[in-house]
Amino acid sequence: MKWLFLAMILPTFAFSTVKNIDYKVGDLTLKSKLVLPQKTDGKKVPVVVLFPDWMGNGDFLLERAKEIAKLGYAALAADVYGDGKLAKDVKEAAKLAGALKEGKREELRKRVKAGIDNAKLQKEVDATKVVAIGYCFGGTSVLEHARSGEALAGVVSFHGNLDTQSPGTKFNTKLLVLHGAIDPYVKKEDIDQFKDELTKAKADYQWIEYSGAVHSFTNPQAGNDISKGAAYNQLADKRSWEHFKDFLEEVF
Repeated sequence: MKWLFLAMILPTFAFSTVKNIDYKVGDLTLKSKLVLPQKTDGKKVPVVVLFPDWMGNGDFLLERAKEIAKLGYAALAADVYGDGKLAKDVKEAAKLAGALKEGKREELRKRVKAGIDNAKLQKEVDATKVVAIGYCFGGTSVLEHARSGEALAGVVSFHGNLDTQSPGTKFNTKLLVLHGAIDPYVKKEDIDQFKDELTKAKADYQWIEYSGAVHSFTNPQAGNDISKGAAYNQLADKRSWEHFKDFLEEVF
């Protein structure tokens, strides 16, 4: 049921395979999964690199990667905690994500960059056509990568946090920021500062809000009680997916 809307709007092509991709950042081994489309006609394909919410690289991210592969793109579901670690509860998730969000987030940027760099190395991938996307903490992660000035075809944040200790001065990527209009975890001043940051840097960005949506609006596992501040919103999920697909067609 939770993926019903995707079955309604996506082509019926199957993804061909899921490959384990391991790589290092210092002494840490990051365990990610590459999902490939069924039909490539022997050609290299664009790739979408996905970064997880604070619970880690679990089933939700892999399912999204599979849906992207059905669109004809490669998709790498990237690990950021190391050894494929998943948080056992929100308390542990807050600790794991918090450790990477402290200071200038240099370690977070290193791990995001490693995932993107290793996606480019895959023989099935067109390394000139790369988009990085993220959900919640993953949205924060890809925005930090964009701030570092790395060149990508695009960056997409689904209900990510917008604050930073190191504002970007030059964005070498197009950005799509998908936001819940009543998300209590993102302050108005953070939104204002973020837009000001992008404007000053002359970034090419799109900002889209979804009415009635709070944090985690794409994740059915978040439940439907908006009073908790994080909840699934089927309409916002469907609309954001359509906006995401349009963005991919533009940048690829």
